[in-house]
Amino acid sequence: MTFTLDRFDLDAFVAATLAEDLGGVGDITSAAVIPADAVFRGVMDSRDAIVVAGLPIAEAFFRTLDPQVEIERLAEDGDRVAAGSDLLRLRGRARAMLTAERSALNTVQHLSGIATMTRSYVDAIAGSGATLLDTRKTLPGLRVLEKYATRMGGATNHRMGLWDAAMIKDNHVAVAGSVGEAVRRAVDAGIASIIVEVDRIDQIAPALEAGATHLLLDNMGPDTLREAVALVGGRVPTEASGGVRLDTIRAIAESGVTYVSVGRLTQSAPAADVGLDFAAI
Repeated sequence: MTFTLDRFDLDAFVAATLAEDLGGVGDITSAAVIPADAVFRGVMDSRDAIVVAGLPIAEAFFRTLDPQVEIERLAEDGDRVAAGSDLLRLRGRARAMLTAERSALNTVQHLSGIATMTRSYVDAIAGSGATLLDTRKTLPGLRVLEKYATRMGGATNHRMGLWDAAMIKDNHVAVAGSVGEAVRRAVDAGIASIIVEVDRIDQIAPALEAGATHLLLDNMGPDTLREAVALVGGRVPTEASGGVRLDTIRAIAESGVTYVSVGRLTQSAPAADVGLDFAAI
């Protein structure tokens, strides 16, 4: 099955990544050391318990350099696997496999790290009624992939960029003059989805009266969040955001908010410990 994501060109990503590594010259180590007709078999495995993400992209690196490579996928993206689990088995041209190795591993390590951290946050709020959201705090050029990884970990994507929803923050309010005026300008512009960041209870009524469709409750503690949720009264979704950690997210989620957004899912997730071992045939 072809791996596709909206607004993501897999072929272009693979080509650009390999071009960066090869520098227009090639893999000079493999070319010098490995015979052209050598064949390797290999196993990609996880050294820790992880949530898997990125295997179809890893496969694309190997297939790009060796279209005849044999790949057996032993796990699927989104799977929770134990330490020591095999993820892929490969057999193909040794030079091609060595050249693709780092790009494939980097991708799986990074995306699985995000998915694994995300799952820990999802588990922490299970049964609370709140949904975990990611943010736009992603590496330039990798947003679609990183947000894919959060989905594999069980989160829901927040807006994908500046284009799919308005988010009125404190700087917008400062220029517009007030929360209500900023929201009215967005409504007049014909924007359907208008998220408004509020950091004080007294900003909620003006935002709702002007036409906000979603309130982001910024850096509020659980007691203040409960007060805000009661004031909103279910008229629009509410989102708790700002400084959320694994040890605080449960209390935040139990305040009654619709969503909790966590920037560190993509901003701070450590790479998963995934390796790839080859043997000559």
